[in-house]
Amino acid sequence: MNAATVDSDSGRSPLLVVENLGRRLQQGWIWQNIQLRLDAGDRLAIMGPSGVGKSLLLRAIAGLDPIQAGHIHFLGKSLSDWSMPRYRSQVLYLHQRPALWEGSVEANLQQVFQLHHHRRRGYQRHRILQYLRLLNRDETFLDRPSSMLSGGERQITAFLRGLQLDPMILLLDEPTASLDPESTASLETLVQNWQADNPQRAYLWVSHDAEQRQRMTQRAFQLRGDR
Repeated sequence: MNAATVDSDSGRSPLLVVENLGRRLQQGWIWQNIQLRLDAGDRLAIMGPSGVGKSLLLRAIAGLDPIQAGHIHFLGKSLSDWSMPRYRSQVLYLHQRPALWEGSVEANLQQVFQLHHHRRRGYQRHRILQYLRLLNRDETFLDRPSSMLSGGERQITAFLRGLQLDPMILLLDEPTASLDPESTASLETLVQNWQADNPQRAYLWVSHDAEQRQRMTQRAFQLRGDR
């Protein structure tokens, strides 16, 4: 049984509450009875050995995989009561190998607003340029074809694409694994600035880098599998 929990200041309003969550594959339960609470301003590390199901946990919280046991509540509402496009834009999952559309980086950023549930919003180029400055890149990056991007550049593009939607929670699955040290530092700065812009924001961060966890998180959730 996995009964890992995290301590939290109950005086703060919870953004996200996970109760008795479980995930099962053909060979049995990966983990179950997960109890997790994310408060406004939290910076939470997800820890555990390779293969324990950290990515599966983030995907379940993001509403990308089925929930086979337990419940998730975001802003006091059950996951089932949310429109999935709305929920996924507010609880944003950034995984290790993001998918991009064909075309330039900027076309990928603009394409988000062609989706029905985001059409009322508009692409803000000046905002993207501000983000790029934090990443030590200039506007020529926007002209790069997505097919020519390195793994790290694809990660940055996907990250920028998601930040445009003003998520309240980021689910970061080793987001700097493909980045060089300079780009890693820049992305960490961008995450810190994103959270500083709105103290209600919070994130979960999967990282095998102990020094990065020390820099970027304030507490930890230890995931222990059932297999």
